[in-house]
Amino acid sequence: MFKKIIEKINLLLKDPQLKRKLIFTLFIFLAFRIFAFTPVPSINLVKLRTLFSQNQFLSLLDIFSGGTLINFSIMALGLNPYINASIVIQLLSAIFPALEALQKEGEYGRFKINQYTRFLTIPLTLIQSIVIFTLLKNQKIITSLPPLEFFSFILTMVAGTFILVWFGELISEFGLGNGISLIILAGIVGRLPASLNKTAATVNQEMIFNIFIFIILAIVVIGGIVFINEAVRKIPVYYAKRIKGNRLYQGATNFLPLKLNQAGVIPIIFAVSFVLVPQLLGNYLVYLKNPAIAGIGKFLVSFFSPSGFFYNFFYFILVVGFTYFYTVVVFNPQKISEEIQKHGGFIPGIRPGQATKEYLEKILYRITSVGAIFLGLIAVMPVLVSKLTGLTSLVIGGTGILIVVSVILETFKTVEAQLVMKSYDRFVK
Repeated sequence: MFKKIIEKINLLLKDPQLKRKLIFTLFIFLAFRIFAFTPVPSINLVKLRTLFSQNQFLSLLDIFSGGTLINFSIMALGLNPYINASIVIQLLSAIFPALEALQKEGEYGRFKINQYTRFLTIPLTLIQSIVIFTLLKNQKIITSLPPLEFFSFILTMVAGTFILVWFGELISEFGLGNGISLIILAGIVGRLPASLNKTAATVNQEMIFNIFIFIILAIVVIGGIVFINEAVRKIPVYYAKRIKGNRLYQGATNFLPLKLNQAGVIPIIFAVSFVLVPQLLGNYLVYLKNPAIAGIGKFLVSFFSPSGFFYNFFYFILVVGFTYFYTVVVFNPQKISEEIQKHGGFIPGIRPGQATKEYLEKILYRITSVGAIFLGLIAVMPVLVSKLTGLTSLVIGGTGILIVVSVILETFKTVEAQLVMKSYDRFVK
């Protein structure tokens, strides 16, 4: 297996066009990391890092942001506003037929959808910037700013997010793979050296065995993610002979691939958006002067602690629920059954039409159950691993690992497809 991977990498490096794309992608990564260490003015970084070391909730957010939050760089908000806007647009496309029709209009439709997503990103970025400013002000990490400096602070946050979006689009157009996914990957991987350094500074002889257990668990989890992402239930579809005009078209046999994980990482992102709201609200309310409201804030902060049982139980249930919801949105058994019947196809032993729809729904719900439970376990995995091994600094997060592995697989397939298009005889053997 490793021999084949090395062979494909060599073919990639020998191809001038793919080599240019790889170099361009690495250059964008370098620019991203430079921006990630460019702090916003008026921030007391010493107090900020002290706060992050004492708050597990903020530490988890920083790990996902790739270290841009603890440095409070101009890209501190990351791609979260853009991702949230994309999710909202996808949901609206499932509700409003006009948006769904626009998605099917090829290049023009994709351009308009991307334009709407950018427009929606602006208010979401403004809201998150103001919330972050309020939290930092309550923690005395940032003082009250004059109107002009406050406007400059908010504008810097918005600009940082849109620079990241621009970087992602440049990679999609001139680099390798999906730009937004690769930027998120670079942020998560960029945080690894800091995590390893922090672990090395606190390691002792008693922790050696726990680190060994952690490495074994990490290998098992990565293998499980690869297996689940690649697992497909192939449903055979037969097409009968057809006479069109004066020509006879022979029957064919094909299959309908149903992925075990149809929803990808979207359910986890949805669940995070919901489960983090109580913590964000609690951190805001706890500094208000009204004792009753401040008490509610303290309750929310403690009850929804990232290491607590209720937080992780609620998180698991949300991930499972959103997995079913998003799978239903992206895969329509009614439409698939109509398309199969329209082209003269049928599933062996199943009547075309309504019976085919019910059969696809039954299969889909069965395999989605496995995928949903897997995603739920991945989501709460950091707490389980830290409880088992006692290591907290090495835990990247289940979402982070899932994104890293999924993006690497997706990018590898993109490179393979381009190599096949160039008819590499050695590659296709």
